[in-house]
Amino acid sequence: MQKIKSYVLILLLFVASFSLYADGDEPKGGGMWLPMLLKAMGNEADMQAMGMKLSAEDIYSINQASLKDAVMIFGGGCTAEAISPEGLILTNHHCGYGQIQSHSSVENDYLTDGFWAMSRKEELTNPGLSVTFIVRMEDVTDKVLEGVSGDDAESVRNLKIANNISKVVEDNIKDTHYKAQIKPFFYGNEYYMIVSETFEDVRLVGAPPSGIGKFGGDTDNWMWPRHTGDFMLFRVYADTDGKPAAYSEDNVPLKPRHFFPVSMRGVKQDDFTMVFGFPGRTQLYLPNQAVETIMNVNDPIRIALRDIRLSIMDEHMKSSDKVRIQYASKYAGISNGYKKWQGEILGLTRTNALQKKKDYEAQLTQRINQNPEWKEKYGTLLEEFELLYKEMRPTEKEYEYFMEALFSIEPIGFSRRVEAALGSASEAKQTQVSSEELQPLVAYATYFFKNYHQPLDKQITIELLKAYREAIPKDRRPSTFKKIADVYKNDIEAYVDALYKGSMFTNENLFEAWAKNPTIESAIKDPMIALSGELINHYFSAIKNDKDKQSDKLDRLMRDYMQVQRLAFADDKKFFPDANFTLRVTYGRVEGYEPRDGVVYDYYTTIEGIIEKHDPDEAEFNTPKRLLELYENKDYGGYADENGELRICFAASNHTTGGNSGSPVIDGEGNLIGINFDRGWEGTMSDINYDRSLCRNIATDARYILFVIDKFAGAGYLLEEMTIVK
Repeated sequence: MQKIKSYVLILLLFVASFSLYADGDEPKGGGMWLPMLLKAMGNEADMQAMGMKLSAEDIYSINQASLKDAVMIFGGGCTAEAISPEGLILTNHHCGYGQIQSHSSVENDYLTDGFWAMSRKEELTNPGLSVTFIVRMEDVTDKVLEGVSGDDAESVRNLKIANNISKVVEDNIKDTHYKAQIKPFFYGNEYYMIVSETFEDVRLVGAPPSGIGKFGGDTDNWMWPRHTGDFMLFRVYADTDGKPAAYSEDNVPLKPRHFFPVSMRGVKQDDFTMVFGFPGRTQLYLPNQAVETIMNVNDPIRIALRDIRLSIMDEHMKSSDKVRIQYASKYAGISNGYKKWQGEILGLTRTNALQKKKDYEAQLTQRINQNPEWKEKYGTLLEEFELLYKEMRPTEKEYEYFMEALFSIEPIGFSRRVEAALGSASEAKQTQVSSEELQPLVAYATYFFKNYHQPLDKQITIELLKAYREAIPKDRRPSTFKKIADVYKNDIEAYVDALYKGSMFTNENLFEAWAKNPTIESAIKDPMIALSGELINHYFSAIKNDKDKQSDKLDRLMRDYMQVQRLAFADDKKFFPDANFTLRVTYGRVEGYEPRDGVVYDYYTTIEGIIEKHDPDEAEFNTPKRLLELYENKDYGGYADENGELRICFAASNHTTGGNSGSPVIDGEGNLIGINFDRGWEGTMSDINYDRSLCRNIATDARYILFVIDKFAGAGYLLEEMTIVK
């Protein structure tokens, strides 16, 4: 609780004056570029001038093995990379956190102690985990927009596009085991198809203890300097033909088309670096009104409501090891956004982002007005944005409170799964949920209750309902609150007591009893399903309709706004599409930065920093005894720098975001020099407002990874299958 509140104190104390990256001044490096267009966009020449010795074809090719073939989507939102010809892959500890948690118990606390398979027979299976390789990317804009007219209403346009996408996808993957999706770029001005191959047998090989993999915890999250060995090892398996297959003892390690050699050379100031991965979402081309809404509406609401949840979790987790393990992954996920949004507001404020946007828009307006055709088509865009965002802000407030307060209540999510099964049963005119539908529900219930502590969840629900009631006007609340007023005399605690006492979604025994005789009639009487229904009805009647109408208007405006920016500034800058969890290349240099007056950050950290932070009474900074012993004996093997320092992390000016977690950090020759895992807090506004002087990606040094595997864990056999560049 104290540490959570300390972040707010940092916000108040942090003062600085930053220069914003000017929209018309392309930096040397930076950006999130489509790998298939590196040569056409001139990136290849830029990268080679910065020290890269590869060609664009070496990075992305569909005709020969290339770097892209070693990079994959890990799970649902991270990146991983192949580092051996035997399917060994590397990703972040925090990306595999759910897997290591699922294998942990009080008796076998792998979260705290780590896990290392000393043979392939000891590797742990992970049902539901998959990795996805990109086979190729293709511009299909003309095919997707065939028959689409500028006069079409958004709903008509969207339907035409959806039909076209369905046909293009079917034509491209018919009679293959590949998957394909088509995504919009530049707000629907272009469309690209991504053909992929997904493997579902992914086994856990090695995870350092949290004292290494999560060292610094939430206190250091989003901060530099860092001392975290944020990595985990898995192995991908395929059938004997090298094709994707469900888990089987007969499966064999995948032989990827390419894997990264791991460099022992280390990094120096101003070295070229490249990050290859799947950045999730950026919004770099927004108008000033959108940025103002994010700063003053969306982010503050999210921060306030997550503070409530984290404070309660923190209290319960400190009082019980069982609860700590149950909620470790949930806490980390909630905290990640909570702290990031604080840094985002701070960065946007200190870089004067709103004024910079307005200045840019003034330049754009001037250029539009000088071209009669542009003026006719785009001349009223900025005025339309102003009117639309005035209309949107109340809706955005209600939406954020609904999603972060009401729909974040854990049992609601569980109940909706059962509701879906009930709906299917009703359509089939059944009185019970079928055994086929019941099986996944029972499996989910086992997972849910393993990671559930009712007193904690109940307290969170009470506080979130109170926060919602205080913020949202009476006539805009779900009918639940009228029930609380009329039946429970405005006593939210009494309402929650009754809700939790009678629901099978908060009590494992009640759920098991229902599962023995899963009738629709008994399920719909559950108070949590009643609450879920009330919330969904409110969302559709009071929020979604307005939000959809506003989104349609915004989609059209942003499509035109993006297009006119590219026209008006075509001679001044190169545009890359906003991140949308598709494969991208970003590049920069190894370098520190100056976050504020009088403070200079170096570009790397060493084991000395771990020792300085070590605190055996504080879980986040409790260093494993084995690591302390290696430090005392200076037993670093061949993994120390030439001056004897064991380096832990380094910073570079690559433009990254969520989804880049686990991405390989690559040198100019295509060798792995580190694994990306975070950004510096002062630059988290880079999703909206990129500033090369401040924005730093943070990586764990490859040599520290090798050191932990070999010297700390004694799993040096894994290095034998890697290609080590000395």
